[in-house]
Amino acid sequence: EIVALLRDPENGCPWDKVQTHTSIRKNFIEETYEVADAIDLADASLLCEELGDVLLILLLNSQIASEEGAFTFDDVITGLCRKMIRRHPHVFAGEKAATPEEALDRWKEIKRQEKAGLIR
Repeated sequence: EIVALLRDPENGCPWDKVQTHTSIRKNFIEETYEVADAIDLADASLLCEELGDVLLILLLNSQIASEEGAFTFDDVITGLCRKMIRRHPHVFAGEKAATPEEALDRWKEIKRQEKAGLIR
């Protein structure tokens, strides 16, 4: 709701209102690097702040897409949840993965099948 208000054509923030996926691309990259730096510093407080900044960019992109009729933030979350369930059959579908390597191998195989259009 806050991001929608920031982008409100009449009462929103002049900067937020004019942003596009392309114009905030560099912000996403910068914020991602700042998350990595916070991890390297082992600074939990800074990591929390930087993750919030990344989330803001995700919300902005989702709001822009919603305004364009492409997708919503709910669509992003729903798609992610479905992917996590699909790619973790050892958790959600009764398969077994005894080691992290087995779980990763299965993840990669499911991803390969998705990209090949074999599963959705």
